[in-house]
Amino acid sequence: MKRKNPLKMMPAVITLTLAATLGLSACTTNSPEGPSQPTASVQPQDSGLTFALNADVTRTPVRYKNRYGIEIAGDLYAPTDLDSSAKLPAVVIGPPYGGVKEQGPGVYANELARRGFVALAFDPSYNGESGGEPRHVASPEIFTEDFSAGVDHLGTLLYVDREKIGAVGICGSGGFSLNAAQVDQRIKAVVTSAMYDISRAQRNGWEDVTTDAERREQLAGFAEQRWADVDAGQPALTPAFPADFNPEGLDPITAEFHEYYVTDRGHHPRSIGAFTVTSSMAHYNHGALAHVADIAPRPIMLITGENAHSRYFSDSVYQQAAEPKELVVVPGARHIDLYDRTDMIPFDTIERFLNQHLN
Repeated sequence: MKRKNPLKMMPAVITLTLAATLGLSACTTNSPEGPSQPTASVQPQDSGLTFALNADVTRTPVRYKNRYGIEIAGDLYAPTDLDSSAKLPAVVIGPPYGGVKEQGPGVYANELARRGFVALAFDPSYNGESGGEPRHVASPEIFTEDFSAGVDHLGTLLYVDREKIGAVGICGSGGFSLNAAQVDQRIKAVVTSAMYDISRAQRNGWEDVTTDAERREQLAGFAEQRWADVDAGQPALTPAFPADFNPEGLDPITAEFHEYYVTDRGHHPRSIGAFTVTSSMAHYNHGALAHVADIAPRPIMLITGENAHSRYFSDSVYQQAAEPKELVVVPGARHIDLYDRTDMIPFDTIERFLNQHLN
């Protein structure tokens, strides 16, 4: 019997998976001004960062384990004039789906540390420098746990106040940070930026258009892939952009991710642009965010861009969430602009929110 190619049975929003999220061929338009550029200078690749470290900030590599025993790799950012006898507020910061700590999380941690917070940027389990085998697995449950593990680690630091720990999630980590806060009351405030509910997008398709029949067909493809993985002795990865990929003619969303993850703007060698194909099964089973209202009375801030293709996720969660909640729409911003555009990311607003609710 000829085996079917499961990738051909999967929707377009999954078959072009790019490093930080789904490689979506959906409908949106770029900002009228055209592709925007990051304001931070790109560091030499051997520095490990895709941005310039602020002179008033220290960055220290750390390692700790989550409750599954997987070693998590993190970078701890702190003010250079840190008073080790103080009890400071802190945040744990997760990357876009498939991204790594040296990209967007480091941008946020660098800026928040400059403003007086202790900030922990991390690589999710199975990805980046974190542990876990096989490599490049995605798991909504474990990625959610990775936020709680970050809280664990921050709480061991003598200069961090355990009652003043928040979470910041970028893109796919926005959904995972909300998942964590639904059950982990040690997270006192949540900020999401360019939030994606990855499980919702994978189960329901882009803008929730997948039919039950299409979903069953996709699950049949995953079943075939499980057998293919068994026979191959290793899991297959979703396709990503190869080095010689021609970006001409891409739809606006895929072109946006290509601009960030493949070009020098945000490229990092550990952000490979792929997850194991069968990782999607967990997302289908997990489904959309279901208990956001349980976070209250702890506050949520949802940041999205005026021109962000992902905006509907933030709008939806804002409707689900109970007070206190805030929705911040950044004028002119696309989805990826909220990864690294320090002139567009509303850090003053984030600082105000965190100071209000963590102090």
